[in-house]
Amino acid sequence: MTDIPRPKKHLIEAGRRYPQAWRIIDQMRADRGRSLPNWPDWCFFPLAGSIAIVTGGGLLTPELAIEATRFNALAAWRPTQGIYRFDSDLFSALWETPIDGNIPRDVLYRLPEWCVYIETPGREVLGRPLHGFFTHLEYDVWHDRHELRFLFDRGDTWDDLVPFVLHLVDGSLSDALDATISLTPEWFQADPLTEKMRQALPAELAPLLSLVLYLCSQAAEYAGDRRPSRPTPTKTKRGPRLFPPDQPTVWYTGFRLGTALRSALREHRASSGPTERRSPRPHIRSAHWHAYWVGPRSDPDKRRIILHWLPPIPVNIGDLDEIIPTIRQVKGKRKKEESRS
Repeated sequence: MTDIPRPKKHLIEAGRRYPQAWRIIDQMRADRGRSLPNWPDWCFFPLAGSIAIVTGGGLLTPELAIEATRFNALAAWRPTQGIYRFDSDLFSALWETPIDGNIPRDVLYRLPEWCVYIETPGREVLGRPLHGFFTHLEYDVWHDRHELRFLFDRGDTWDDLVPFVLHLVDGSLSDALDATISLTPEWFQADPLTEKMRQALPAELAPLLSLVLYLCSQAAEYAGDRRPSRPTPTKTKRGPRLFPPDQPTVWYTGFRLGTALRSALREHRASSGPTERRSPRPHIRSAHWHAYWVGPRSDPDKRRIILHWLPPIPVNIGDLDEIIPTIRQVKGKRKKEESRS
């Protein structure tokens, strides 16, 4: 199994542990809104269903709760099996982009697949190496609560999959990060959390959340002509079913933008010496998230907020400015370019 991608190995283990689970999930998804409670389309399968599968209807213990969260992430990843491999420079820029300001939680509902696996080579979380992580949206059917679930891939065994939950509280994503300290129960973690580690959680999770936000942004780019998406169930005699792919798909993400960032940095270094130009010296503006409003100011009910990730922008570096996304709002026959700063 040496040639099998890491997340696929974990999926195979999930199927080995619960060989009847995929058929049960297909049936429960077909019954939602009828004999079962309904849930939003952005959630593949609520954790409550995975708990029922893992416990067999028996008593839920803390150990089985962790088991169910592991299985739930892999069940959501199974229909698409997307592995997201970022350009290294874009990855670093996103990793260092802070999560601040009024970033609405709604942007997360644009996750391209029910569950994605993002590679994180050479990185750590909570002091342990992190090969990558699964992330998916969860609808808490008991409390009508929305969550972003993480499953950290820290090793080769099932027990090396460490779950974590980000409660999407009302407000901004900064508020959600801050709420992780008070809302996450101690028993939910596979590893004991010291008070120092709990206080560090917002800073530890922010880089992972920034990578996820890029996949949800309008500027997300992928190599080739295809883009990731959620499949449509196939009608069968036993009801609608989702047939998973034979192999995972590696989505090469942001490589065009990463190439531009490297070129801009070279130009910046070459142009950073003394100059007699009156225009500002070539430089790189720090990456940041930019939220802006669209719609008529006279009607607040029709205005909505849009989120874009603005990469480290090359300023006064020739033709490279052309690769930075320009946001335009169309109103009637007029086009108004929005500020990029």
